[in-house]
Amino acid sequence: METPLKTFYIESLGCAKNQVDSEILAGRLALDGWTRTDDPDSAALILVNTCGFINSAKQESLETVFALRNRAPHARIVVCGCLAQRYAADLLEDLPEADGIFGNRDLGQITSFVSKLDGGRQLLVPPYPADKSADFCARMSLAEWPGSAYLKISEGCSHHCRYCAIPLIRGELRSRPMHSILDEARQLADSGIREINVIAQDLAAYGTDEIPGGRFLELLSGLSAIPGDFVIRLLYIHPDAFPEGLLQLIKDNPKILPYFDIPIQHASVRVLRAMGRTGDADTYFNLVSQIRAALPDAVIRTTMMLGFLNEDEQAFEELCDFIRRCRFDWMGSFVYSREEDTPAYPLRTEQEQQEIEKIAARRQKKLERIQQKITSERLGRFVGRQFDVLIEEVFEGQDLAVGRIYSQAPEVDGQTVVIGTGMVSGQVYRCGIRKVAGIDLSAVKIDE
Repeated sequence: METPLKTFYIESLGCAKNQVDSEILAGRLALDGWTRTDDPDSAALILVNTCGFINSAKQESLETVFALRNRAPHARIVVCGCLAQRYAADLLEDLPEADGIFGNRDLGQITSFVSKLDGGRQLLVPPYPADKSADFCARMSLAEWPGSAYLKISEGCSHHCRYCAIPLIRGELRSRPMHSILDEARQLADSGIREINVIAQDLAAYGTDEIPGGRFLELLSGLSAIPGDFVIRLLYIHPDAFPEGLLQLIKDNPKILPYFDIPIQHASVRVLRAMGRTGDADTYFNLVSQIRAALPDAVIRTTMMLGFLNEDEQAFEELCDFIRRCRFDWMGSFVYSREEDTPAYPLRTEQEQQEIEKIAARRQKKLERIQQKITSERLGRFVGRQFDVLIEEVFEGQDLAVGRIYSQAPEVDGQTVVIGTGMVSGQVYRCGIRKVAGIDLSAVKIDE
């Protein structure tokens, strides 16, 4: 079978911010006459939008390129995203499987870039465009969860945590113009989106690159004032810069879900200071308590890092005690990845890193066991109550569907299994929660 000349396949790896970039790349290509396919075998062009945050993500990105090259030897393969931005020259030299290396700071140049591939292997790592809203004028939804979408409000980060490569990859904080964000949110609401997930490296930093104190609360007020039947979920707020006034704003605006994703990373002061963080266990516990006092139904997710500098057995036990004390609804964890060119990189040898990773992996399993029990117990407070469920998948031939209530963010949290008839993916139904099943909930649709 002959492959159509302008068909493309895109593989999106990494975080939700990368997902938005993939949708922009796909939208740009579609405007240029390209047709997207879900089958890489039938694609003339394959984009691999990579992640370059930690070593495991880099390895996954490379393995994906190798697999797609073996599967589709006929196709042009472009490696884009964070890995391409960070290691462009090295990839061009060491990755012959790729026909092109394309950075992630000016996505609007993708169409002109791929048009040059017939002339040989290409590399392009342009700076951000002068127009901060330029990249967001075209998006093609690639989400596998209907009714939900991500809304990215800024690029980069200026916190400069000592372990983090994000400023190297994405640069300093670069806030989108507010009018651009609000226009995109209106488009999402008009298209039937029921859940807008607002994302950035740190939401609360929005606008601080323009005026002291930033404009995050102003932006949230503008988003919540948009007409439509949708809710707003906030993802990623730095714990050392939690905005004063946010809790009252959420109390006053029912469209904004009481869901907080706060990556605390650790509880030991010695580890936190080595990270470049200013908080401590008491400060972060007080923040959690303040949120729950203001919003009793608040759901709090956090992330913890194992194996960073100064984490001995005592520091780890401090972290375990902190988890038990705070009782987070959700917690993710990962083992520290030693990233070149970050301030922490030269403070440990590769051999030391490998030895500590083994210890950190064991600690991670213990931490996850502690959290799994807490999560299951925290989920019990939803049993016997009614909530709106955004349905993501309906099982054909069965009176059964899978969706999420407000406490469950896409991809990272558990799901709600719903028994009922007449459900449609992407729609919201009132359901009664019957029981907890591990990290999931079981519910019954309430017929009006």
